[in-house]
Amino acid sequence: MKHKGRAVVFTSIEDARRRTDDPNLDIDENCVIVLQNCGPKGYPGMAEVGNLPIPKKLLQKGIRDMVRISDARMSGTAYGTTVLHVSPEAAAGGTLALVKNGDMIELDVDGRKLELLVSEEELQKRRQAWKPPEPVVKRGYTDLYIKHVMQAHTGADLDFLVGGSGDYVPREN
Repeated sequence: MKHKGRAVVFTSIEDARRRTDDPNLDIDENCVIVLQNCGPKGYPGMAEVGNLPIPKKLLQKGIRDMVRISDARMSGTAYGTTVLHVSPEAAAGGTLALVKNGDMIELDVDGRKLELLVSEEELQKRRQAWKPPEPVVKRGYTDLYIKHVMQAHTGADLDFLVGGSGDYVPREN
């Protein structure tokens, strides 16, 4: 499967829920839906919010699938053409954070390639301007988690636990 389409970006799950069925949303069946800030740091946690719905106005036209990309995860029982666990995630400054509405994105499943079709010069400008999102909390376990969780491609473990467990399994666990 190969697909190239214009990005329609949602910056959070709340943004997606608020705007997906807005009749004025500039989207068609060739677009690529992008959901940012739903990975380990951004949500925080690996919440099952990657199963983004098709906008109602497209469902009414008979569209049943679109390419969707996110740093979130979803249940294996969900449906459709989705690229999930994008890592590094948007909240950690990964390329997903740099995607803007209207950018062209190309997905080549057989070639195992996902490409943001924006010049390196423009991406560099966006990287320099990027600022991490405000954390949802600034103390306690959630704050500790946000500061220390690693990215999805490394298992979303806490960095201070890496290498500390060994292979010992206590008693009958």
